[in-house]
Amino acid sequence: MALAEANVSEPIDRSGSFPNKALAASAIGYAMDGFDLLILGFMLRAISAELHLTPPQAGSLVTWTLVGAVAGGILFGILSDYYGRVRVLTWTILLFAVFTGLCAFAQGYWDLLVYRTIAGLGLGGEFGIGMALVAEAWPAQHRARGCTYVALGWQAGVLVAALVTPLLLPVIGWRGMFLVGLVPGLIAFAVRLYVQEPQIFLDRAKGRAMAQRNAAPLGLLVKDGATTKISLGMLILCSVQNFGYYGLMIWLPSYLATRFGYTLTQSALWTAVTVLGMAFGIWVFGQFADRVGRRPALFTFQAGAFVMVLVYSQLTDATALLIGGAVMGMFVNGMLGGYGALLSELYPTQARATAENVIFNLGRGVGGFGPYVVGTLAAAYSFTVAIALLATIYLLDILATAFLIPEKKGAPLE
Repeated sequence: MALAEANVSEPIDRSGSFPNKALAASAIGYAMDGFDLLILGFMLRAISAELHLTPPQAGSLVTWTLVGAVAGGILFGILSDYYGRVRVLTWTILLFAVFTGLCAFAQGYWDLLVYRTIAGLGLGGEFGIGMALVAEAWPAQHRARGCTYVALGWQAGVLVAALVTPLLLPVIGWRGMFLVGLVPGLIAFAVRLYVQEPQIFLDRAKGRAMAQRNAAPLGLLVKDGATTKISLGMLILCSVQNFGYYGLMIWLPSYLATRFGYTLTQSALWTAVTVLGMAFGIWVFGQFADRVGRRPALFTFQAGAFVMVLVYSQLTDATALLIGGAVMGMFVNGMLGGYGALLSELYPTQARATAENVIFNLGRGVGGFGPYVVGTLAAAYSFTVAIALLATIYLLDILATAFLIPEKKGAPLE
């Protein structure tokens, strides 16, 4: 893959290795996000026992981490369009690392809650900035693949957390696990030293007109009717993506245990296979989108998600559930990395990171209701009905793509 190949209208490198450095910085940052959120889930019981937390207090540590992530995504996305991708990405990694490390010294609920919320600010900023950085660094013909590799960073972080936490937690305790969170601080220094700002960002910062320079990045997301329509479409896509992901993944172990009587180990194994299917789907989507286009790839995966979630809700055989879960995961989460490339292509350089972070994190906020809706439907009817009804949200996805999202395959960045 010719990563250093430059698009004539998108100068990308001054050294030849910049695309790989940008990818490494972005993917590692996003991997630490996935790692952090999963180890927090593993540690809640131990934290609650030592700090005497009630179940609502323990759950709020996760909630406020995500609240911080939404706020941080919006704040740092805007700052990145003003001050640069690499500079602000460094800030977010440092903020995340320092306040994750401070969690190790918490003496009670309130100081731990503050540390988690501020760490969440850094966590939320990394997705969109990393996607914008990679989109601007990679040539147009490989842009979707580059962005999907960033998304795979999250899956890698989750996998590492699942493997190492059961080994480390009994040895170093929850405080020691939080100290591991200081490692991204070292990564931040490496990012600042070895990764340059994308040339397209530097060129736009120097050459754009004063009116453009003074335009607020947020305002550029709704600057006219056509752009507002695109922003609405992307908000729908990101909301469905997060709603489906959280709605399925939070309740999948309970669904397997309640309907089929699976043990914790069985539920974990079947869920892990679904996660591996999601990772494979992200990779496939990037290859597909670069070859046939963004819209055909989106339509294929959205239709696949609708069909497979519906099919999965009707499966009863253990082997079928295992295979069906992997295929369902591929379609449900495969689109994740594609949004990074699509958002980068739909908005100009002076608003690119803002668009990535604001739209995706607003979608994450909507998606946070997924577990609540699935839980409510399961209580009123059954998990089978709840998961089957969840499939219908992908029909909304298809309509939004058909009427609101233009094709941008191979287009130079503005």
